[in-house]
Amino acid sequence: MLDTNTASYIIKGQPSIVRDYLQSVPMAKICVSAITEAELLRGVARKPEAKRLHLAVKEFLLRVDILPWDSNAAKAYAILRTKCETEGKSLGAMDMLIAAHSVSVAAVLISNDKSFYNVAHFLNLDDWTKPKNE
Repeated sequence: MLDTNTASYIIKGQPSIVRDYLQSVPMAKICVSAITEAELLRGVARKPEAKRLHLAVKEFLLRVDILPWDSNAAKAYAILRTKCETEGKSLGAMDMLIAAHSVSVAAVLISNDKSFYNVAHFLNLDDWTKPKNE
């Protein structure tokens, strides 16, 4: 499951290492949360003059599976948020939803957002901005 920052890297084509990772994974295994879709669409809505960005986001969303937020994601959210609060950890609202969604579908969350790494013991994380040997 691609986090919004990773999806943005793919849409913009930078950094190239992210593209390399993407090319090494079958597209059938790549997905985004409907929450990431919402964040991408909000980014486009904030820049109505950016026609290329609109097209790139549209094309990206056509090619990737978008998983709907469902009852299982809601249950995972309740558990994850409670665990995080118990440990005094926090994530932004949208990040918490994306993290819970990845947990609910047992997906590896692909992100370099440092906030996810504060709760890494609850998630299966990978960072495509770093070479595999790091």
